[in-house]
Amino acid sequence: MSPDPGVTAPPPSSSSPLPPSPPLRFGYGTNGLADLRLDDALSLLADLGYDGLGLTLDHMHLDPFAPDLATRTRRVAHRLDTLGLDVTVETGARYVLDPRRKHGPSLLDPDPDDRARRVGLLLRAVQIAGDLGAHAVHCFSGTVPPGTDTDTAWQRLADSLTPVLDTAATAGIPLAIEPEPGHLLATLADFHRLRRTLGDPASLGLTLDIGHCQCLEPLPPADCVRAAAPWLRHVQIEDMRRAVHEHLPFGAGEIDFPPVLAALAATGYRGLMVVELPRHSHAGPHYAELSLPFLRRAETTARGTHRAAPRPPSSLAPTAQPAARQRPPFRAALPSRPSPAVNPPVARPGEPSATPEGSAP
Repeated sequence: MSPDPGVTAPPPSSSSPLPPSPPLRFGYGTNGLADLRLDDALSLLADLGYDGLGLTLDHMHLDPFAPDLATRTRRVAHRLDTLGLDVTVETGARYVLDPRRKHGPSLLDPDPDDRARRVGLLLRAVQIAGDLGAHAVHCFSGTVPPGTDTDTAWQRLADSLTPVLDTAATAGIPLAIEPEPGHLLATLADFHRLRRTLGDPASLGLTLDIGHCQCLEPLPPADCVRAAAPWLRHVQIEDMRRAVHEHLPFGAGEIDFPPVLAALAATGYRGLMVVELPRHSHAGPHYAELSLPFLRRAETTARGTHRAAPRPPSSLAPTAQPAARQRPPFRAALPSRPSPAVNPPVARPGEPSATPEGSAP
């Protein structure tokens, strides 16, 4: 069994320097490069100096239901190897299963055949991840369907994930579930509920979205990283504001990134940190070009000025936190087009939508 989140080691001295560690490894999500052919996206990211990518299985890139999937996957694997890019397989495509229902069907749907379709996609994702040499497969729970009580939804989630986790264990690739605002599994506490329900399988890991921590978690993002460290298998990163589920370019939100990157370095996490800006895909090459220098500067700042921080509180219980924080000193903002709509509030966990377009980007 993995240690419980409430068990902490003695806090290190606040005067101890951050121990030396290898450079952090950054990627960019292909859901933010949806207007590019996949080969062009791979070339762009390699030329910009990224270490890898989060590859969303979707019709415009690597279609998981293409009749020649095996051939396409071999080509992508060869291209990744040639360019020296690592990869995480992501399964957040909006309409890959249903052209009329965003992110549908989910693992929580009342119809068992619909749930089986989502399970089938995840099983394909694990196979593709093995063929590509990916370090994790990302997924999320989905929103609670109308008329479904939460206990039933949790049971459906656990039952649906069991065969996927078995396949992931055989393949040696962790399934990294993401807490998503508005979904059944929305917070780190929800992840631990699922983990305990399933008996803490070794193949179940966590995707931590740094923006979601700022948006919804009771702990600051850097403390979320430390609390999540034993289960961390994948990281997504972008800027965000408190209580507003909107993925923003770096510098346009409220996150102070050097402490977050210092925490990630201190945990020893060696997977990719994937920039996730799906709603900026219309200018994807522009934001890909700007994001990596921002993150490298933040990493330099973290290594030069940050000391090892105390361990987070032993409980994930909510603590008092202001609705908004003043902008921290490290604010090298990226140019960003203004959002066309007023920022909506975050939906309560289980509600169907955190934004007008849906609960996930």
